[in-house]
Amino acid sequence: MRTINIVICFLLVSAFSSAQQLQSFISEALDNSPEIQAYHLRHNIAEEKVNEADWIPNTEFSAGYFVSEPETRTGAQRARFSARQMLPWFGTITARENYASAMADSEYVEIVIAKRKLALSVSQSYYRLYSIKEKQKVLDENIQLLKTYEKLALTSVEVGKASAVDVLKLQIRQNELQQQKEVLDEGYSGEQTTLNKLLNRDGETEVTVLENLMPPDEDSVFAEDALMLNPELLKYDKLYESVVQSEELNQAERNPMIGFGLDYMPVSERPDMSFSDNGKDIFMPMVSVSVPLFNNKYKSTSKQNELKQLEIRAQKDSRLNDLESAFAQAISSRNQARIKYNTLEKNLKQANDAEEILLKNYETGTIDFNDVLDIQELQLKFQINQISAVETYYAHSAIINYLITQ
Repeated sequence: MRTINIVICFLLVSAFSSAQQLQSFISEALDNSPEIQAYHLRHNIAEEKVNEADWIPNTEFSAGYFVSEPETRTGAQRARFSARQMLPWFGTITARENYASAMADSEYVEIVIAKRKLALSVSQSYYRLYSIKEKQKVLDENIQLLKTYEKLALTSVEVGKASAVDVLKLQIRQNELQQQKEVLDEGYSGEQTTLNKLLNRDGETEVTVLENLMPPDEDSVFAEDALMLNPELLKYDKLYESVVQSEELNQAERNPMIGFGLDYMPVSERPDMSFSDNGKDIFMPMVSVSVPLFNNKYKSTSKQNELKQLEIRAQKDSRLNDLESAFAQAISSRNQARIKYNTLEKNLKQANDAEEILLKNYETGTIDFNDVLDIQELQLKFQINQISAVETYYAHSAIINYLITQ
């Protein structure tokens, strides 16, 4: 009983350590990812557009010189200088800022989505590395086991209880397992590079993967509406809000623009006359209004915004269906992996019992090395499939976390 408790504690500590190690990899990836940095820069640009929205039309300055000076009662006009400034209607600048802010919010959601996708990629790569490493370990154990069987077979050949064919079969089987191990070595090297690149570091950096993962005793329970908080759906809410702000800006821009200006005309004195306003310069303040009489542009923009809102709602409904399908598939695949793991655990125990029986028979001189190979092949098959079941369980758990974790 004490031994069982020690084993259980070891497995719990291993699972906790593995989760900590994986979280450390995810944090490193989020800190170093150039893709995430690019998304942050896009968000910074979108935020800067809020400042850009606070603008008014250019101030106009003009100057003219009369080639032929027009004569007035107070003298001849020599030149004309003008300054004009148009101002948008009240609330237009605020509407622009609100629209730019809404676009910045939608860009921020893209950062959240990118981070979740990166965390998912890191998790799945980590579990693939775990699977390859465990399979390598199992193959090493089975190769050593076959070497033990080979020694038994050689001893049996010497006493006439086995043939040289049995020895050759055991050697061939070792060669096959060695080949599988070398193939896994190549797969591990490639997957290690993949994980290192997700962490934005040198591809040859050694990655340590903890061992002895197994499915937890109980699966997590999720609320039915958890999917509604997925950023991929919140993105459509932000896009919808940006269209609302776009329409408010469109309505604000339909209003008139008010302009203020000043004209200045220097006047020459009339030398042949003397009166109080002789040569008095002219100052003429002006007020102007720009009215969008032909407003088909604004009507069309309103219609486009209305259609965009309908499009975004349809896209959100479609994406929700996709996420619900992915969630159901992930739950199903995770449950299947648990069932396979438990069944393989039972089969592996029975295969081990069969192996013990065969080895006991060796003591009586009745061992059949064909049976030995069959049992060894079954053991290896169950062990490899059990490791794959663990990988599938955790890989689909990572998908579930991506879909519903807030």
